Amino acid sequence: MPIEITDPADPRLADYVALTDVVLRRRTEPERGLYIAESQKVIRRALRAGHRPRSYLMARRWLDDLADIVADAEAEEIPVYFGEHDVIEQLTGFHLHRGALAAMQRPVLPDVESLLAGARRVVVLEDVVDHTNVGAIFRSAAALGVDAVLITPSCADPLYRRSIRVSMGTVFQVPWTRIDPWPGGLDLLREAGLTIVAMALTDDSVSLDELEADPPERVALVLGTEGDGLSRRTVDGADVTVRIPMAGGVDSLNVAAASAVAMWALRAR
Repeated sequence: MPIEITDPADPRLADYVALTDVVLRRRTEPERGLYIAESQKVIRRALRAGHRPRSYLMARRWLDDLADIVADAEAEEIPVYFGEHDVIEQLTGFHLHRGALAAMQRPVLPDVESLLAGARRVVVLEDVVDHTNVGAIFRSAAALGVDAVLITPSCADPLYRRSIRVSMGTVFQVPWTRIDPWPGGLDLLREAGLTIVAMALTDDSVSLDELEADPPERVALVLGTEGDGLSRRTVDGADVTVRIPMAGGVDSLNVAAASAVAMWALRAR
């Protein structure tokens, strides 16, 4: 049966205290850790992706709306905690207006080679550090048919709570993994038969219109960090450098907006 909580200091709820993403990654199973899924939609997408819940925390009124999840949790002996909004807010530090949280075990990430096998459209995020941008890029990747996303060692984590929320849970449906070392990993992309397309403002960059007119059969689109963009080594190692034609005296777009434009223009036909 669901377990009612009345004490914000209940030690059984340690996974939810403060919701610090970095701490969650190291709280249990250091090689995998935890992440927090927030809202009914996100939790359902995580479950459909095969992710394993460690526990649930929800406001009392959501026990009925999530009755199927509660029943499955009971069958699998996964704790379901519930309480009044004020108790949960004291525990987590914010008002739980999206109904429910789940402490989920982090999945084992696939290797790069397995994701690249047969992929026609791959997006690489080089040191994109803003979790909102990462989540927005994943949402565009899901909508525009990207087969895989690769993130470099210094990139923000797609399973941080804000990234998940902004992506609307699409971080669970687009296959992704870390590529390390980088930019040494460019060789893996090329060996897999992908044309490496770097988005950068360089003297020899070509217009996205030009590449869209005759796109490569298989593309790895590489996007750089906010502000500085791609590193020189990455640009030099790419097969082609591309820019989005601009008007109004604007030279560039936010990385999430630019990624959506480029993914749409280079989508597999």
